[in-house]
Amino acid sequence: MGSQVLPANLLHCGLLCPRVHRSCQEPGPAWAFPRVTASFRHPPALLYGYCYQDSNDIPDTLTTITELGSPLEMIQLLQTSWEDRFRICLSLVRLLHYLAHSPLGSVTLLDFRPRQFVIVDGELKVTDLDDASIEESSCTSNSDCFMEFPARNFTLPCSVEGRCQSMNEKRNLYNAYRFFFTYLLPHSAPSSLRPLLDKIVNATGELHWGIDETAAQLERVLNLYKSGEYLQNTTRMPKAEYRRVPEAFIPDENYRCWPSYHHKGCLLSVFDVNEAIEICDSYPQCKAFVLTNQTTWTGRLRMLRSRSSS
Repeated sequence: MGSQVLPANLLHCGLLCPRVHRSCQEPGPAWAFPRVTASFRHPPALLYGYCYQDSNDIPDTLTTITELGSPLEMIQLLQTSWEDRFRICLSLVRLLHYLAHSPLGSVTLLDFRPRQFVIVDGELKVTDLDDASIEESSCTSNSDCFMEFPARNFTLPCSVEGRCQSMNEKRNLYNAYRFFFTYLLPHSAPSSLRPLLDKIVNATGELHWGIDETAAQLERVLNLYKSGEYLQNTTRMPKAEYRRVPEAFIPDENYRCWPSYHHKGCLLSVFDVNEAIEICDSYPQCKAFVLTNQTTWTGRLRMLRSRSSS
């Protein structure tokens, strides 16, 4: 578990969702517990405990103890299966959707970099909230709503209330695009899903969509992938005849492929046996495959490819 000191207003309405409450050196104030222990569907972090802390240096704050995840290593992520990379992007969008509609209002992460996140059970969690902000920029004209990034700049509308419309949400979304989507979403994705994934990447890169539409489109990809509907328009004409061999095994000459769920072999996920045949047909080295009883987070079967049909 990790600990950090956060401004009390980020916890006042339950921005963090605790799994277990454990006291620290000093219990929180009376207003904190029922609000901090509020439960949400996609919390950005899980809170194990907190304690109230007030001093000359850090007034009106809570110290939180949050779950500890694995550091996010982009180079390692690029070597994982598309299914796992998609899970990272999906959990990130769910997190940003939560922040856009949090009890505090729209929350932006001012320090939005991969090192601010960790992976917990295959999903992305934010680990550093001390740079989170709920302040929406005030404005008198559109020119006041200027967002500057290294490769792009955007000007958002100024509302009649004198606030830059959706600036917190759009800042989070564009950062998700430039740090995550552009690297993790399209590469090695199923060919029939590529047009929709490219559309998602382009729309977020231009900020044509908000977080609601982005989340809806990624959930659509998930449903197509889990249900096997993405295979309906593909041709399944086996190049060779396959026979079922009960209690088969993969000999030592099993070869490696990329991306694979196992670095010492060629372990992939498939929707059904027909997709397994199609994948094996597409690789000259593949002479046989084994469908295991293991499943991925989407419920897909794992298949092991081999050079030998023994």
